[in-house]
Amino acid sequence: QVQLVESGGGLVQAGDSLRLSCATSARPFGYYAMGWFRQAAGKEREFVAAISRNGGTTHYADSVKGRFTISRDNAKNTVYLQMTNLKPEDTAVYYCTGRLAPGGDYYYTTQYDYQFWGQGTQVSVSS
Repeated sequence: QVQLVESGGGLVQAGDSLRLSCATSARPFGYYAMGWFRQAAGKEREFVAAISRNGGTTHYADSVKGRFTISRDNAKNTVYLQMTNLKPEDTAVYYCTGRLAPGGDYYYTTQYDYQFWGQGTQVSVSS
């Protein structure tokens, strides 16, 4: 069973930045496409960002485009989510997710496409 462990969440003010990390036991990590989702209280889980297994292709939700950056370090088996200019509406539990991908450029934007999930890390943004 692949394990994903998120870290880096916290309480920040609007306009601040945070970097989330997701360490994974997936091996070889370079075979896995990865993503980040979030779920705010009382709302459904929503897509945030995705990255292909070779890191060459990324995709973002419109709500975070230009503010968030997903990246990966295949040597460290870790995927990151750099979040800048945070807004109160970014407050949510952020989940790391992954799945085996058939090719280098594949990425996935729906939660049903993913196989493995972390436990989540809370991000709270005050106004």
